[in-house]
Amino acid sequence: LGICNLALTIPARLIIGMLLDRFGPRITYSMLLMFTVIPCLATALAQDFNQLVISRLLMGIVGSGFVVGIRMVGEWFQPKEMGIAQGIYGGWGNFGAFGAEFALPMIAVSTSFFAGGASNWRFAIAFTGIIAAIYGVIYYNSVQDTPTGKVYKKPKKNGSLEVTSIKSFWAMIVSNFGLIFALGLLAWRLEQKNIHFLTLSQMYLAWLLLAGLFAYQSYKAWQVNRELLTGKKTYAPSERFQFGQVALLEFTYITNFGSELAVVSMLPAFFEKTFALEHVVAGMIAASYPFLNLVSRPSGGLISDKFSSRKWTMTIISVGIGVSYLIAHFISSSWPIPLAIAVTMFAAYFAQAGCGATYSIVPLIKKEATGQIAGNV
Repeated sequence: LGICNLALTIPARLIIGMLLDRFGPRITYSMLLMFTVIPCLATALAQDFNQLVISRLLMGIVGSGFVVGIRMVGEWFQPKEMGIAQGIYGGWGNFGAFGAEFALPMIAVSTSFFAGGASNWRFAIAFTGIIAAIYGVIYYNSVQDTPTGKVYKKPKKNGSLEVTSIKSFWAMIVSNFGLIFALGLLAWRLEQKNIHFLTLSQMYLAWLLLAGLFAYQSYKAWQVNRELLTGKKTYAPSERFQFGQVALLEFTYITNFGSELAVVSMLPAFFEKTFALEHVVAGMIAASYPFLNLVSRPSGGLISDKFSSRKWTMTIISVGIGVSYLIAHFISSSWPIPLAIAVTMFAAYFAQAGCGATYSIVPLIKKEATGQIAGNV
């Protein structure tokens, strides 16, 4: 279910990125926030495992909202301030994960009298959806896409990212295949006998649909970039970017945010089993990992702004991620819990600072396509 929670974020971020570049942050984010109430209520009202799978897959669409803010922050801040601005946006966003891990178990327990004495997790999850929908209305009535007097730049073509070299086109196609392959892997996982959400024939059908989606994506990419591929168009040096720039940021985001998602999803169970703790207590301790986002992600962006090289900032932080996780792998039941938490926070800092450093670079590649580039990353 934890994997399902993220799965549809993969195609949704690409689709939301295109909608964002076309319609702007205000409309796109408001609709997505209001949509949140549907998967939250579906989860709260679920009566079997299959219904939970469906509701969690829908919840993955909501995760695509992150790219909307990246474009909006990019519109309101100058390049020299981009790191700290994106870091605060992303850091406070992930700080919400801390709020959820810390508060939702307490809400579920404190409202147990509504559920016959059992943990009232249904109410806790429904409550988050209702809050998000209300905030969607507030957001729509409170923001504007750009500062007054500034024009919101839209890509000249929609349906795919417009690249500026033939080499970049093929790199984009390979990147798209990787995303489709990840969804194919999920379909295989859902067919396994201990889950059996899909039958074997349904898994093959899912693979066929994904192959069709990849073919359609490739066709749209060719359509948008046809003049480049047929030699009818060349780009001025000021307009050019290489998809390799996007790919490098995709890989840094795998190591920092990818690892953060993995750790956040398993950390409560790890503390619970390793130190024989109560589930609620383990959840609160594990919340220390996303809690650090409040300062670590903005600091990664700030360091990237102030340091002479964004590339070297990213490199040093990436090394820190590797070293800190190597230290964390030694944690065992013989460790004092405060020391285990301290090492976890040490690893959290580098992973989250890396997120800030990555997204300090994303909006600087090609402004009008920031939604699609952020969606890929």
